[in-house]
Amino acid sequence: MQRRQIIQWGAASLAAPAFLAQAQSFPVKPIKLIIAFPAGGPTDITMRSLADGASKILGQPVIVENKPGAGGTLPAQALQSAPADGYTVAQIPLGVFRLPYTTKINWDPVKDISYVLNVTGYAFGLVVPADSPLKTWTHFVAWAKANPGKLSYGSTGTMTSPHLTMELIAQQLGVELLHVPYKGSADLMQSILGGNIMAAADSTGFAPQVEAGKLRVLNTWGAERLAKFPDAPTLKELGLNLVQNSPFGIGAPKGTPDAVVKRLHDAFKQAMEQDSYRTALARYDMVPMYMSTSAYKKFAQDTFTREKALVEKLGLAKPT
Repeated sequence: MQRRQIIQWGAASLAAPAFLAQAQSFPVKPIKLIIAFPAGGPTDITMRSLADGASKILGQPVIVENKPGAGGTLPAQALQSAPADGYTVAQIPLGVFRLPYTTKINWDPVKDISYVLNVTGYAFGLVVPADSPLKTWTHFVAWAKANPGKLSYGSTGTMTSPHLTMELIAQQLGVELLHVPYKGSADLMQSILGGNIMAAADSTGFAPQVEAGKLRVLNTWGAERLAKFPDAPTLKELGLNLVQNSPFGIGAPKGTPDAVVKRLHDAFKQAMEQDSYRTALARYDMVPMYMSTSAYKKFAQDTFTREKALVEKLGLAKPT
């Protein structure tokens, strides 16, 4: 037993300098950044801008791969089978932290991801077509009460923040809504503009359609009104005790060397400070929302606990 331990310790001591050298030379090839929503939406556009900035700092391409579906959780799941070498990283939306409460999985969202940094967060709201008879939130609520289960609204997926927030709203108001999930903002916008649904709950990826006069904002979900939509009341102004924002950042596979995580952190943090990224965010009323590696990990732990309470409150937890 002692001989075996000595051999193992010796092998580890020989491997450590090589592994450290590899981390210090990182990166030597392109990095893949997996994002949770389709091409053309606000997440895709803003994250591609961030990836472009990070590429210039790292000296290697950061290539965006879109992996939509499953409430935004597929990139985090992809990390579970990726090598822990820093060459695969992923967007971590809030839906990741509620996944174990709704689906049977064999990994832990807090323990089995190396958190790199938080980069921004979504601003949310509810829109209807510009020619909708639901001119205001009062009209929306009255129609929902008069037509239980018939007022259709779309979101960017089951168990995403827009979906759960709308269900909380419905619960507080005592109404029943008809939820229609989509894979992302681009599909959702196409559907509401095509007359397939009556309303859409989304991040402010709907801004261009509102500015074009095709959609109307009934409310927004932050603590204060959005500068881009000053006439749209917040949920709190409408008597609902709800504030919803949705920070998201970047994670790497569990066990990624600290030196590699730091290199990724530093590059993406510098990219966050570039004008091109801030301009891309501003298009959707988003702002840089930095959390360091340690702060982001603490946020993950706290959010994991908080999301359990939300899922249970809505009666959506998986049977035990």
